[in-house]
Amino acid sequence: MVKKVPEGVLDILERLIQDDTAPKNVRRLAGEIKERLISSKKVSVEAASAITILEDISADPNLPMHVRTMIWNLASQLERISVE
Repeated sequence: MVKKVPEGVLDILERLIQDDTAPKNVRRLAGEIKERLISSKKVSVEAASAITILEDISADPNLPMHVRTMIWNLASQLERISVE
């Protein structure tokens, strides 16, 4: 059974990509994560990989708080994929 990427995950990734107040590296990584999730046959593996990347990003003290919150929400939704 092939798992699909939940619409909520794609929505948050798109909001991060389009957010001009987010640092460039965050927007770039969000784009890469989105592409990997969409094109992967093993979504759960890509979700686990994305969680690791997002945890590293969220540790940046210079990250705007609203962006950090979106990253935490995204990681939470990705955890559901990797477990299911």
